[in-house]
Amino acid sequence: MKRKKVGIIVSALLVLSFVLAGCNQSNPKVTSTKNSSENDKKKDELVLAFGSEPETGFDPTTGWGRYGSPLFQSTLLKRDDKLTIVNDLAKGYEVSEDGIVWTVSIRDDVKFSDGKPLTAEDVVFTFETAGKSGSVVDLNVLEKIEAIDAYKVKFTLKEPQSTFINTLIGTGIIPKHAYGANYAENPIGSGPFQLVQWDKGQQLIIKANPDYYGKQPYFKKITFLFLSEDASFAAAQAGVTDLASIPAAFSKQKVSGMKLESIETVDNRGIVFPFAKSGKFTKDGYPIGNDVTADPAIRHAINMAVDRQSLVDGVLEGHGTPAYTSVDGLPWWNPDTVIKDGDVEGARKLLKEAGWKDHNGDGVLEKESLKAEFTLYYPANDAIRQSLAISVADMMKPLGIHIKLEGASWDVIEKNMYSNAVLLGWGSHDPHEMVNIYSSKNAGIEFYNTGFYQNKTVDGYFEKALRATNEKDAIEYWKKAQWDGNTGLSARGDAPWAWLVNINHLYLVKEGLDFGEQRIHVHGHGWPATDNIAEWKWTEE
Repeated sequence: MKRKKVGIIVSALLVLSFVLAGCNQSNPKVTSTKNSSENDKKKDELVLAFGSEPETGFDPTTGWGRYGSPLFQSTLLKRDDKLTIVNDLAKGYEVSEDGIVWTVSIRDDVKFSDGKPLTAEDVVFTFETAGKSGSVVDLNVLEKIEAIDAYKVKFTLKEPQSTFINTLIGTGIIPKHAYGANYAENPIGSGPFQLVQWDKGQQLIIKANPDYYGKQPYFKKITFLFLSEDASFAAAQAGVTDLASIPAAFSKQKVSGMKLESIETVDNRGIVFPFAKSGKFTKDGYPIGNDVTADPAIRHAINMAVDRQSLVDGVLEGHGTPAYTSVDGLPWWNPDTVIKDGDVEGARKLLKEAGWKDHNGDGVLEKESLKAEFTLYYPANDAIRQSLAISVADMMKPLGIHIKLEGASWDVIEKNMYSNAVLLGWGSHDPHEMVNIYSSKNAGIEFYNTGFYQNKTVDGYFEKALRATNEKDAIEYWKKAQWDGNTGLSARGDAPWAWLVNINHLYLVKEGLDFGEQRIHVHGHGWPATDNIAEWKWTEE
């Protein structure tokens, strides 16, 4: 084990020596990251180790910035650390009484990093480009966008949609005059930072944008290192990073000069059940439905019997929280969705009352011609999902429910996910994600609503939430969709999912580095810790 650890550290240091040598070649003023603690507190540079880089680059019109700060671009609106919506480029906005027309006034003192002014034309160009990109930026509801004058923009929707505001929050504005085929690799924006150098697969170097209209960042230069989990931890041990993202498996190991920060998230994992009965097929010929999981007693029994805290303690080393919905802890979460879990006796009684019995004594319940067994798929390369799947299957054995486990590639899962249970994960600051994964309109659309869940009452609450003209009214309908006292999409209602855990994001942070009040993190695509990176600083002695 020691030999393996030494090997990891040596490999990491070889990578880092190459990367940092590259930094010094591009900028002779780079200071060593091995300075003393005293010097560290005085420097205005950071080295961060994150595991992934954006493969498609830094273009907001194709999705960059939706899971963390866009760094190089600004957005019209943003959420603060309390998830309250506040202005960024916008000075304010108005929504028409019917919810169709959104008028946004923008600041007149903003420049792009090339010195050109940002105007309403750039906002129009950004959203028109995003609409044509066919990416994760969903603008299907947008009818047209117009520049009323140099600093006022009018969005006209096809129908009211309260969650359109999250598009204004999540889409960085690009320059019409400087956008081209290579923009994703050489972004120009009005955000707090500028791109200096991107060595794909190795590092990203950014510097503070001197023309940024907001408060200047404390750190003038930041280097992101793209390392594996092992190498990231080894780099922290070697003292060459100021912050390193690590997995729970390394969380109990102490690193001199660094502290562990465990950030709560809605980066959830759960089991989505086929809700419909079998017998139908998708347009691609994949089977839909499962007669066992279509029985509500099976779904409710699993939700009742699974011990979520044990999963947090055993699989996540205590760094997580039990999950009951896809939106736990967010402003639109309904806390009434929390159920008593780990209740094996209650689950056993429920199954018995529903007609499930072990007639032949093989330990697996039966009901008429059905056996209480089904397959649970998980991505084979994901250790956490594998461990969760194994643990849940073990928890269900005393009930007489047999869960067969199948680790597979996403291509294989995609062919089987409409007729078998799958261990999936979501997590967003946009309540529209609930519509995506629960609305009957999204049944069978890619990885949305793979179980073909349908509840007309829930769909009705979604419609009312989307048509609300302010977030406060919408939130009441989002909560009712989860549980209104009689029905809902949570385990108290139809239980189309068995949500298991929210995975805390773990960072080793150099002592003295203040990375601000971290809001509840979203799903782990991208760098959610960077949402407030312009506020990071060294603490004063």
